[in-house]
Amino acid sequence: MPPQLEHTMETMMFTFHKYAGDKGYLTKEDLRVLMEKESPGLLKNQKDPLAVDKIMKDLDQCDGGCFQSFFMLTAGLTITCSDYFVVHLKQKGKK
Repeated sequence: MPPQLEHTMETMMFTFHKYAGDKGYLTKEDLRVLMEKESPGLLKNQKDPLAVDKIMKDLDQCDGGCFQSFFMLTAGLTITCSDYFVVHLKQKGKK
């Protein structure tokens, strides 16, 4: 079994191509399905019902739904989640 980071990279690539298919990019609907199936917690806890539309708009401005744009989106979401996690841990430690 590959090291965890390598496995994560493979998972990112395979997940993108699973939803992009032969066309090699994500449409708005592809992204919506990907988010619903692969990140249900993010959408469930999202207070903005147009979140996927906003994410897709950001992707459109970054050369569509290509892998690089998908990776940048995922990295941004990961950073946001990490920042939230760190703040939450600090708040929990103050109690």
